[in-house]
Amino acid sequence: MKNNLKITDVTFRDGHQSSLATRMRTEDMEPIAGEMDKVGFYSMEVWGGATFDVATRFLNEDPWERPRILKKLMPNTPLQMLLRGQNLVGYRHYADDVVTAFVHHAAEAGIDIFRVFDALNDERNFETCLKVIKECGKHAQLSLCYSLTESKMGGAVFNLDYYISKALILQDMGADSLCIKDMAGLLAPDDAYELIKALKQTLKIPVQLHTHYTSGMASMTCLKAIEAGVDIIITCLAPFALRSSLPAIEPKVREWRGKYLFHWMALR
Repeated sequence: MKNNLKITDVTFRDGHQSSLATRMRTEDMEPIAGEMDKVGFYSMEVWGGATFDVATRFLNEDPWERPRILKKLMPNTPLQMLLRGQNLVGYRHYADDVVTAFVHHAAEAGIDIFRVFDALNDERNFETCLKVIKECGKHAQLSLCYSLTESKMGGAVFNLDYYISKALILQDMGADSLCIKDMAGLLAPDDAYELIKALKQTLKIPVQLHTHYTSGMASMTCLKAIEAGVDIIITCLAPFALRSSLPAIEPKVREWRGKYLFHWMALR
């Protein structure tokens, strides 16, 4: 089975946020940015999450300069950020005018893809930022946070119907793609296959999987998601991978070579 598999790299954001408390400085990224740009990733997540807060409080950096600098160094790769819906990159809800101004400024700074999530999957917290992302002509990837009340997907709350119905709401809102955001590494391989297969049969937009290695299942979960037809997965470079971070790209290239059709020419 072959599918046009795409890869998002998160070394410059979620990789070091998970492994190094987000302490990677922009100057640490600059020497390798040009080489990362040559790989041919579908996108690179370089901003959002805790990067704004840490740059301001601990690194003595202007957080707005990072995407501007990386955009110049990686002109061929779409840059992506993680946006906490109405929370933006903070820890509380902000007024609509603040959300509007922030998204406009982020787009101007070089962000091409906005991955938007709400911790409680309350789609009302997507409405303002989604409208502005569209106004800016950028890609809006709306997310569903994966959670459980049972040992596996199911039960009265987080069952397959829950995720499918929520995904359809996000598609109808205007999402350009959907991300299953498994930030705690709870998604088991067989559940990933069932969930991704159902989403692909139901949705008209691409589906991406984001899963952390915290439980040790992420590699198997990614493999089963690929077999189910997922469009995009997320990895990072090996020094920043595993543990509470994400799967490493290097062993994946060896594992998948000849089995799956990579979107990116550099790793065929």
